[in-house]
Amino acid sequence: MNFDLAAQPGIVQQAVGYALQGWDIARAWLESPAAWSQFGLLVAAFVIAWLLTRKLRPWLERLLTPPDGRISILATIRRFLLIFVPLLLPLLAFAFTGIGEGLTRAIFGSGAVIAFGKRFFLLLAARVLVREIIKDGFLKMLGRVILLPVMALYTLGLLDVATDRLNDLTVSLGNIEFTVMAVIRGLIAGSILFWLGRWSNDQTGSYIQKQDELPPATRQLAAKAAEFAIFGLAFLLLMNIVGIPLTSLAVLGGAIGVGLGFGLQKIAANYISGIILLLEGQATVGDYVELDNGESGTIVKTTARAMILETYDGRWIVVPNEDFITTRVINYSDQGSANRYEADFSVSYKTDINMVPAIVEEAVARHPGVLDKPYPPDCELRGFGDSGVDFAVEFWVNGIDDGPNKYTSDVLFLIWNALKDHGIEIPYPHRVVELHQASGSTAP
Repeated sequence: MNFDLAAQPGIVQQAVGYALQGWDIARAWLESPAAWSQFGLLVAAFVIAWLLTRKLRPWLERLLTPPDGRISILATIRRFLLIFVPLLLPLLAFAFTGIGEGLTRAIFGSGAVIAFGKRFFLLLAARVLVREIIKDGFLKMLGRVILLPVMALYTLGLLDVATDRLNDLTVSLGNIEFTVMAVIRGLIAGSILFWLGRWSNDQTGSYIQKQDELPPATRQLAAKAAEFAIFGLAFLLLMNIVGIPLTSLAVLGGAIGVGLGFGLQKIAANYISGIILLLEGQATVGDYVELDNGESGTIVKTTARAMILETYDGRWIVVPNEDFITTRVINYSDQGSANRYEADFSVSYKTDINMVPAIVEEAVARHPGVLDKPYPPDCELRGFGDSGVDFAVEFWVNGIDDGPNKYTSDVLFLIWNALKDHGIEIPYPHRVVELHQASGSTAP
């Protein structure tokens, strides 16, 4: 069967042309004494690098491994350098090959084979970097999908050809025109920039949260401002790398403004409400709040759009920031201020009720969580009920009477024991039933 190259598609003709060109280069190398000398230098460079690596790698690992538990700056630097020890073999081979290339070009006037070997050792270094050194899943994926193919093209000498081909292909989007190479460059740069942005945001947020001298609301606001600044800078850098002028984004910005005005009102309101909450510090992480609909919980996380509440039964409630601005929200924590509770009880009508307040106040004051300020325990007469005399004791505590704290329950136990010790009866419901005999009836 005859193969008619002229009848094949253009991409097939180009592929066949590159293959024939590669075969001609390989055949020329095989027939050239200078090429065989360069092959010998490549082998010698690799063997020397391998022998040196066997000697140097154990010594470097001992030198760079810090003592267990050491957390100094020097120890951190040593741990960082220790990660790159696996690159020792391909980098040494690359260095020795460079020396050999200089010799061959001086002696034979050419060094194509050994230059190919240098590029191949760089490809090996990139492979070691992706497989053994990079641990982050996202960066490892970028290395496999982008770095290794690019290094393979560079090793084969096809990187410039592929780059020129991609630069010739253009894509138009309205008035904006850019090449396919710009798109690929933008995807690569965007991935790296936003990964760096995420890492920088995590490090910055962690540093800000450690500043205990700042109020919690200020720390949250600073963290959000840093997040917006980091990702905003990443976006501007990406636009510059891709080659899109910022003036061309004016129309897009106007469209986004219209969208915010009509379709995204709630989202915009929640973002603005979040900024107001951070500035005023009315509610922040750690506060126990009760919403207007009766739900309550501790704020465990704040986002740009919502507050996350955790109830004592383990549920998470996502509350839009706007609700904290437009509805009534009770903040029991209020940055550590005390809260007042009361416990109701009754005593028998047989009791000398003048004795009850002093007895109960003394008993409740013994609770370790009950405060003397702003007011000590206060027992008040509330009324005369059907079965007994109604009292209530008011007391102040630091904290919420829920979850791990059981202030009201503890106070009721103290009241029960104190009344029992003084012989005061706690009544239960009594009912008196009167039977009336009808007039004119006779007893049986």
